[in-house]
Amino acid sequence: MENPEGVSVKHNVIDLNSATNRMAGGTSLENANPLIFQRSGERLLTATDEDDDITDPIDDREIFDPYLIRNINDPEHPLSLEELNVVEQVRVNVNEQENGVSVEFTPTIPHCSMATLIGLSIKVKLLRSLPDRFKIDVHITPGAHASEEAVNKQLADKERVAAALENAQLLEVVNQCLTSKSV
Repeated sequence: MENPEGVSVKHNVIDLNSATNRMAGGTSLENANPLIFQRSGERLLTATDEDDDITDPIDDREIFDPYLIRNINDPEHPLSLEELNVVEQVRVNVNEQENGVSVEFTPTIPHCSMATLIGLSIKVKLLRSLPDRFKIDVHITPGAHASEEAVNKQLADKERVAAALENAQLLEVVNQCLTSKSV
């Protein structure tokens, strides 16, 4: 079964071969001229932030931090997700009491074939960076994508995400998205 964004679902596995082939130069860009947004400034550190004796809660600002999601690379353009306005701090919600982190992302176009790959990259970055106690929910901003329900279902399915990360080619693409570039 293939959905409109070119992501196939086979045996409960996220198959992004068509999307990764496009990244490797297989076809032209879907959104050749995306709007580019200005990066937000670096967050100011307070004395409390720097004091190792004080346990401060994880908040939306930390999740959006340059070391977490705002500088994840777009799989199609040499820009960060923040520069493309795919992720914004206002769309990050942390519930420290319930150990939950929710991130909404907005693909640049309604039929973006990279939406699942972008969501997977955000999810992997958070899984690798946050304590295990956090439940991570990554989903598309409501109404922002033609296949929103299908993409959200794939990203919420632990087995599909685990199977996707067992695919060496896909894991390499995700790691490229997560590799830091000089700002």
